[in-house]
Amino acid sequence: MPLPSPQRLTMLVFFLQPVAFGSWLPRIPDVQQALGLGPAGLALALLGLPCGTLLTLPFAGPLVGRIGPRMAILAGFVLYSLAVSLPALATDPAMLFVALALAGSTISFVELGLNVQADAVEKATGSDIMTTSHGFWSVGIMVGSLIGSGLAGLGIEAQWAIPLVAVVVLPVALVASTALPVLSAEAPASEDQRSAWALPSWALLGICAFVFGITMTEGAMADWSAIFLRDVLGAEAGMVGLGYSVFAMMVAAGRFGGDTLKKRFGAVNTARICGTLAMIGAAMLFLAPTTPIALLGFAIIGLGVSVGFPLAVTAAAGLTDRSASANVAVLSFVALLGFLVGPPVIGLVAEQFNMRLGIACLVPVLLVSLLLTGRLRTRSARPGANPEAEIPGVL
Repeated sequence: MPLPSPQRLTMLVFFLQPVAFGSWLPRIPDVQQALGLGPAGLALALLGLPCGTLLTLPFAGPLVGRIGPRMAILAGFVLYSLAVSLPALATDPAMLFVALALAGSTISFVELGLNVQADAVEKATGSDIMTTSHGFWSVGIMVGSLIGSGLAGLGIEAQWAIPLVAVVVLPVALVASTALPVLSAEAPASEDQRSAWALPSWALLGICAFVFGITMTEGAMADWSAIFLRDVLGAEAGMVGLGYSVFAMMVAAGRFGGDTLKKRFGAVNTARICGTLAMIGAAMLFLAPTTPIALLGFAIIGLGVSVGFPLAVTAAAGLTDRSASANVAVLSFVALLGFLVGPPVIGLVAEQFNMRLGIACLVPVLLVSLLLTGRLRTRSARPGANPEAEIPGVL
């Protein structure tokens, strides 16, 4: 029986990666309550995830370039599946921070490997799959969030539910990852190509500045959507997880259509349309008087931020100043810095004022991203590449 195409295998692994982590997100309010944390205390504890990732990414870029994205995905999946269960076992804020830091450090390797692998498949086949692959990632985290909400509804404690999801997903992920073709997204080395440790170029910094507001919004939705619905609008326990599920569903919908929009309108115009929607959704969420209106706001924000990071990955990987893995690692570092800044900013504003004003902080950063969409550019397909072409070693 022939294996699925490299494109489909890549999309499958993108889908599987966030499922276990998605099952953690609906349990954040439970952990907050169990540890007796206020918004600011929870925000500081949640910094562990991006801190762990940020500390690891500078080393992940050169390492992925050396061992290849496929091996990074395989090793990263095993470590990540072990670490993702740790936050639910935390008994105090410091332990929660450390557990999330360990999870974040493992996530950096597997996600960087996934992005470099998708770029390599694009270069080898001439097909656009980056945005669609991230669409499958969004479906994966949405499915994980729904599974987490369902297990919570069944009364299964988080310390049992999250490892259960990880144990079920890991074998499937390893089989799919092993079947990935061994490809390289790296351009042939040239004398003027800079080291992976060199400072990023101005072109890359512009792309990074664009993506910062996008991922700050994504991080805010992941960490605060359930608490916003519970504390601001009084949503019941069975409803608080729907905010992020709706957001993730629309992120997925936008990403599944993103490659088509990019072909028709170009990367810059696609990013501008979606960026405008994100600002509208954030304003709607700030003003939402009821849970249904808030859910609509979450949906519009999800559609608005959907294509930002995939477009930025393609633009960064297309730069020729140094290796694709090094540039994507820098982009991922800044993207996760958005996750690092977003949750505590919202938490601190909510602590001093209220949660609505915390959410309103997303509007100005989304405006900055909208103004920087011109930094994106579409990489031309490799001359003569065929989207349906066979890759050596793949049946």
